[in-house]
Amino acid sequence: MKIDAVVITGIAGFIGFHLANQMIKEGISVIGFDNLNPYYDPNLKIARLRELGLNTTQFSEHELKVSTNNHIYFFKGNLEDDKSWELIEQNFNVVSIIHLAAQAGVRYSLEQPKKYISSNILGFLNVLEFCRKVGLKKLIYASSSSVYGMNSKQPFSESEVCDSPVSLYAATKRSNELMASVYNHLYGIESVGLRFFTVYGPWGRPDMAPFLFTKAAIEGKAIQVFNNGNQSRDFTYIDDIINGVLQIWKQPEKIQMAEICNIGNGAPVGLMDFIEAIEEATGESLEKDFKPAQLGDVDKTFADIEKLQRIFNYKPQISLNKGVPAFVSWYKEYYNTNSGMDE
Repeated sequence: MKIDAVVITGIAGFIGFHLANQMIKEGISVIGFDNLNPYYDPNLKIARLRELGLNTTQFSEHELKVSTNNHIYFFKGNLEDDKSWELIEQNFNVVSIIHLAAQAGVRYSLEQPKKYISSNILGFLNVLEFCRKVGLKKLIYASSSSVYGMNSKQPFSESEVCDSPVSLYAATKRSNELMASVYNHLYGIESVGLRFFTVYGPWGRPDMAPFLFTKAAIEGKAIQVFNNGNQSRDFTYIDDIINGVLQIWKQPEKIQMAEICNIGNGAPVGLMDFIEAIEEATGESLEKDFKPAQLGDVDKTFADIEKLQRIFNYKPQISLNKGVPAFVSWYKEYYNTNSGMDE
């Protein structure tokens, strides 16, 4: 008899890990799917999987791993690989998919554009095709606030036309939204595409500013501050994001058509203010190397979260004053415990 389970793609990633962790605490069986690519330190990804009870560092392609508590199963594979999806279909009764996997990073898309097309376009096509094939009619997937590009109207609203992305990463995410709309029209697959804003917190991504700034502060190194510090971001703590995703997942009747929703904090923070919060939490003063804006970067992100609040009762609650110290505390503990690991 097949086991009923929820597929979380990108389970070794920052958001996927936290979502899986919360779901298995609630007794929900989860199938994790990830390729453990080296875009950033794979040791951190493997450490996240260990935290979920997958106590091994050896993951063979297409091998099924089962955690010690039997609530989580793991496949290593690529989204664009048909065999991975075939094995999932053979072994499980998939009751829903939360698709979070993607090749991330705005700047990296300038260096490796083909990886974005393969993972983010072909991979998402396979997600949609799997839903069609097994008859899943509800899908939650990750889009990105990067689709707003250089849109000057603030806060960013889902009603705005997003036809001028400024990075290939953003273009692939906007393509996902359009693809989801097509599959809703053709096959009745209803979805929510979540435009994530800047997510931070424990177990966060090493390529993002909170991690880079904290690392530099502790090591006494300078940080690069792009656009001469004239940026702001809608920093959102990970717990608020996970609560929001679960609110949607637990109310499938409210997922209709091919919906798109912002998920953020609804209160942008200036980059220099965020740096100051890192300095306060670490007790260190950061040397700042001011740089011009980078290709593909935007000056400001600011989420209009009224739609997600109205439909799904989304309520972010963690302030920067609580979130940043929590992240810094995790960072110090993790890198003290894992001091022998490559960073």
